Amino acid sequence: MSKRVFISFAVEDRLYRDGLVHQARDERSPFVFTDMSVKQPWNSAWKTNCRIKIKGCDAMIIMVSRNTLAAEGALWEIKCAKEEGIPSLGIHIFKDSKVQIPGLRTVEWKWSNISNFINSLA
Repeated sequence: MSKRVFISFAVEDRLYRDGLVHQARDERSPFVFTDMSVKQPWNSAWKTNCRIKIKGCDAMIIMVSRNTLAAEGALWEIKCAKEEGIPSLGIHIFKDSKVQIPGLRTVEWKWSNISNFINSLA
């Protein structure tokens, strides 16, 4: 059964987000989800629109890199998911750069880690 997953990412990391979505569509993928991420910036009411979208998801995956630490939008999305009680998992984009975001469980980008997270959702 497909889960609705919001993917949060710094705009500089868009290619990696695209890679994750492509990876999930592969027939060999052990996980299935519907991408609900924001693909284009919204107008001044973007936080309201984004919160509605996040609340409609089963979970959030955060693509984590050094760029995330300066990405105001992504940091706000992470905070919003926490406020709304949406289960979240950080995925390290780079194996040699283990950026940590306080309060966010972050794991290596491996199918098993993503699959375990998505399969654990009620």
